[in-house]
Amino acid sequence: MIRLDPATASPAAPSTVPGWAPAAGGALGDADAAFRAGAALGALDTLTRAQPACLGAWRERLALKCAAASMRLAGRAEDEAALRDAWQLCPAGADPGPAGAIFGAWRQLALQPPAVSADRLAKVAEMLGLAWDDDALAELCRHIENLVEGQTPAPFAAAAIAAHVVATRPDAELFAWWLADLVLAQGLRWPRPLPLLMAQAFSPAFRTAAGASRRTKPGEENFERAVCLALVQAAAETCRLAADLSRRAEKLLAGAPKLRAKGAGDAIFLLLNEDAVAGRIRHPRACAQAMRTASCSRCEDGRAPLAVFSRRGHGGSPQSVRRVSDWVRTPRKLMNRCGRSHLQIFRQRQSNCLLRRRSATTRTRDTPTNRAAPSQLRPPAPFR
Repeated sequence: MIRLDPATASPAAPSTVPGWAPAAGGALGDADAAFRAGAALGALDTLTRAQPACLGAWRERLALKCAAASMRLAGRAEDEAALRDAWQLCPAGADPGPAGAIFGAWRQLALQPPAVSADRLAKVAEMLGLAWDDDALAELCRHIENLVEGQTPAPFAAAAIAAHVVATRPDAELFAWWLADLVLAQGLRWPRPLPLLMAQAFSPAFRTAAGASRRTKPGEENFERAVCLALVQAAAETCRLAADLSRRAEKLLAGAPKLRAKGAGDAIFLLLNEDAVAGRIRHPRACAQAMRTASCSRCEDGRAPLAVFSRRGHGGSPQSVRRVSDWVRTPRKLMNRCGRSHLQIFRQRQSNCLLRRRSATTRTRDTPTNRAAPSQLRPPAPFR
């Protein structure tokens, strides 16, 4: 029997944003936008404190979305798949590159408490490719503390810190969005921040009324209202993502008691707490067999329950990783894009093992008097 952490395997249904909260169209006033943001953040607050089973994978997926939007802001071409490869294929202690470092900054935001210190901000600024003075970082920490202690509403505090950073350093807009999510979590007293605003930086919420092609940047007119509308949209998308991952997690947990491989419980724990798992498992108790068994567990809809990775990559390249959810499952096969299946590989290995055993038995029993000619030997039956 696999024992799972009850807090991690919580079956609580994720909450949803009220249907009237997302703006259906038309210009909204500041008060209306703030009211809708409060309703959306209330639903998101309930979800954040509910501790769903897929909490870790959910947070990392949000960090990945913000990192992909950061690539567009930084003028880079990496998408979510490239960011996964940059992070998962990087050896321990090695430099993941500029894109991987930015992804690591968003992962740090999602997985650590929203504490503010000059050392932490200096490390994050370095990961984002910024050089920042120590005195300026200390002043930034004091400014954040004043915003939180002044009882400024969380959406407006997030907009204020973003505007302050861009006014101080116009080239640090990416750092401004990172700090906005951190200040939002402090204002709402969340145990961990949620990467939300960066993923909405290029959404219609930040488009000006004068021209749809121009984006409202931090510190510009109507930026606070745009932040409120962006939080409504981000909360709705985040709740939908949590609902989808929760359904997949329930199917994964339903099949967990049937797993008998060593370390299967730890493998399930990894799948629920990581957006992606590389083929080379570094967990001390989760063996590769358990990971393969857990990731290949059959679901009702025929797809993998979560975003799981194997060593075989797109097009068969062993140097990249790919999601098991991309595999197409049939009643008799588990075909991948390379044309072979786990069932076929398993049968081939069993057949080869049986052939070796029968060949060894034949060589032992053959004598010079009763050895049969090669043409008289019957090939073994195929493994079924």
